[in-house]
Amino acid sequence: MDDQFITNQYLNALFEHVKSNTVKPREYSPLVLAYIGDAVFEIFIRTAIVVKGNAPVNKLHKAAKEYVKASAQAEIYEKIKSCLTEEEESIFKRGRNAKSATVPKNALLSDYRHATGLEALFGYLYLDGQIERLQYLMNLGIEKE
Repeated sequence: MDDQFITNQYLNALFEHVKSNTVKPREYSPLVLAYIGDAVFEIFIRTAIVVKGNAPVNKLHKAAKEYVKASAQAEIYEKIKSCLTEEEESIFKRGRNAKSATVPKNALLSDYRHATGLEALFGYLYLDGQIERLQYLMNLGIEKE
């Protein structure tokens, strides 16, 4: 038996299940898109940090926090916005303008809204099966100047 928990076969089956969903990604509410996008973003960031090398978990957590906070996500949006298609920009704006029941504790409201828009965009791309596009935009957003 394979020791790897998440195999390529599992990932392919997951993406096929996502693509076979009868609900189209555009039909989800922007906050649902942001909900799944938050998880997608988190796993991408954690993976990007872990593949750089083994380190104590607290050090990995501190590195991840620098990307997943609202202000950092707002900066990522600024880096990628010129590359977005009209449809992607529309999804971002739906997420940014959605009225959330939560209020940011340690973030500016504008950063929080931009972060929600970015997460909605990433959730949309994930649910739409546009994994290469999602990866491209994430890499572009976190790349150092």
